[in-house]
Amino acid sequence: MDRYEPLRQRTIALVGLMGVGKSSVGRRLASALGLPFRDADAEVEAAAGRTIPDIFAQLGEPAFRDGERRVIQRLLEGPAHVLATGGGAFMNPETRALIKAKAVSVWLKADLEVLARRIGRKDSRPLLSGRDPMDVLAEQAAVRYPVYAEADVVVETGDTAHHIAVGELIRALTIYLGAPAE
Repeated sequence: MDRYEPLRQRTIALVGLMGVGKSSVGRRLASALGLPFRDADAEVEAAAGRTIPDIFAQLGEPAFRDGERRVIQRLLEGPAHVLATGGGAFMNPETRALIKAKAVSVWLKADLEVLARRIGRKDSRPLLSGRDPMDVLAEQAAVRYPVYAEADVVVETGDTAHHIAVGELIRALTIYLGAPAE
């Protein structure tokens, strides 16, 4: 048995604010562990046959969150993988309960200034439409951090390179799961 085998037994669900690296770090974590990677946002778009901005505009956020919960439920029924959730997914009590029951949840956390710089480069996020990224992030942090704190593991990613964040994730998961260290 290799040292990562205990980390491959359950899905690893990444939660956190937009821009924290759930998708980019998640892909690298999955590669390091030899697990498949799934992005809940991409899976929602595929299931709905439209983009997330279109879902928000045409159906509203409640419809998006309902579809997101159903997609995450389906993904969690499958084999272990690394799952990047949308920033608001863990806020839904039903989705959070599914993740708690079927996965190890990891809150990726970084300074809001770092996140604002990252997300300010993209205009594809419906919750930012016409708003200052720092204001949106501060509002979200106030509401979401107490809920994100329910995650099994918390990893501060800061403004580090992805490979450093992956190393921190593996270290934290190894401790949480009681896996043998190197």
